[in-house]
Amino acid sequence: MATTPQEVWQLLGELIQAQKETERLLKEQSQEADRRSQEADRRFQETERLIKEQNQRLSEQLGHLGNRLGKFIKYQVRPALIRLFRERDIDVHEIYTELSVQRNAQGLEVDLLVINSEEAIAIEVKSKLDQDDVDEHLARLAKFKELLPRYQSLKILGAVAAMVVPDQIASYADRKGLFVIAQSGEDLMILNDAKFRPKAW
Repeated sequence: MATTPQEVWQLLGELIQAQKETERLLKEQSQEADRRSQEADRRFQETERLIKEQNQRLSEQLGHLGNRLGKFIKYQVRPALIRLFRERDIDVHEIYTELSVQRNAQGLEVDLLVINSEEAIAIEVKSKLDQDDVDEHLARLAKFKELLPRYQSLKILGAVAAMVVPDQIASYADRKGLFVIAQSGEDLMILNDAKFRPKAW
């Protein structure tokens, strides 16, 4: 059956209309993609701003925590050490803070060192004590005499002190032969019982 000129024009009109509809849809999709891209950029910038604010707050909190830890060492731990260890029949009389050494490409840092003529107690101080802190201090004690040969003649003992000491961590440190010093009200105390015998390095 032959197609009339009128039908051809009608078909062309429908094709043109379909093409216009397709172009309209593509344009809308492009505009929607642009809008979503702009929205994604806005959200990314907002997220970036929030992360910066959180990092700033975290830095401030860490600084505050560092100040608290410094005050804890200066005003609570250090003044109490001689009394605490003398109560355990270790007659210490010298205290050194922030001991640091670099030797043979190895380093060592000790927050507090309490000594007498026979013993030295290396003390690690934390705000909250965890198992990693205990393990790191044990590794520190293992290389203490190697990096600080002037203490070769002394018996090296270890201790950990913290504002917060979970019971299971205190038990772990005790089993490893470390003194455990913790805050008790306004004072400090050694948590190890009277039967405790410290490990010597």
